[in-house]
Amino acid sequence: MVPLEAADIAILPMDWRSIRGDSWRGSSDKNAEQLAIQFAELVHQAGKPLVVFFGSECSDESIPIKDAIVLRQSVYQSLPQFANNPIFPFFCEDFVKEFLENQLPIRQKGQKPTVGFRGFARPLSLDRRVKTLVYHGMMLSKEGRLGASPYKGESLRVKALNILSNHPEIESKIKIFDRAVFFDAADPDQKRNARMEYVQNLTDSGYTFCCRGSGNYSNRFYEVLSCGRIPIFLDTDCKLPLDTLIDWKKYCVWVDEKDLSYIGERVLDFHNSLSPQEFVDLQYACRELWLRWLSPEGFYSNLHLYLQNLKKQLVSDVAR
Repeated sequence: MVPLEAADIAILPMDWRSIRGDSWRGSSDKNAEQLAIQFAELVHQAGKPLVVFFGSECSDESIPIKDAIVLRQSVYQSLPQFANNPIFPFFCEDFVKEFLENQLPIRQKGQKPTVGFRGFARPLSLDRRVKTLVYHGMMLSKEGRLGASPYKGESLRVKALNILSNHPEIESKIKIFDRAVFFDAADPDQKRNARMEYVQNLTDSGYTFCCRGSGNYSNRFYEVLSCGRIPIFLDTDCKLPLDTLIDWKKYCVWVDEKDLSYIGERVLDFHNSLSPQEFVDLQYACRELWLRWLSPEGFYSNLHLYLQNLKKQLVSDVAR
């Protein structure tokens, strides 16, 4: 840490999430917002670039600070305003260290792919449809666009998991709940047990299905990589960290949303393309990817590369 005048960059000392809140239904903390704006003005006067972190499902919303470099979690790749937007990962615990005695359990390749999922999914109810209309109205008023329903992920999960569960050539370890078991658990022991059952589901599966939640990103995606497992990633116009440097399709079964009905075939094609040794190697590679780039230590030690990559993208766009 150095004084602002001697710094190369300034970082807002809070995630914008703490200002905006976790849910689209909430309102911003105006006092905290004014403090952030005042800080941004000091940074601007010093002639330094400002970096702002904005996590949560609301992070595709604009912020009232011009020219800030905003690292987000939930954006839409196809929207022009997010074309060069850097993404930061969801920071989960180190599953191997925390739950697996610091030993990565490696699965051998079976004839059938084993697909796991343990979590929340449900069809879009009438109540959710009404709330979606309210959400669209809010987004149209604030951002000038409708936005995607924050409940979209729930129904997509149901559709995908039904296909995977009923596919004759896939061994499924899928357990669906109609509520968020881990987050809803009030008792610490219940929370711990729910977490351990979740981890067990990960380690018992070679592949785990990952889909957006309320925001257009998946916490589970990063947890799967932390555990050295292969994500089945349903792309809902997502943007992933360092997507110009990391070939994400090497590390996961990539399924575009428009191809959801073929998700079973995509998993089989990917699984059959791997030799037994490649299947083992990919588990190590997923774990290493998380350690090097996506863990808190890996991300922050490479933050300068994130910012350099953004600078290159901006220069390239100007040249075009």
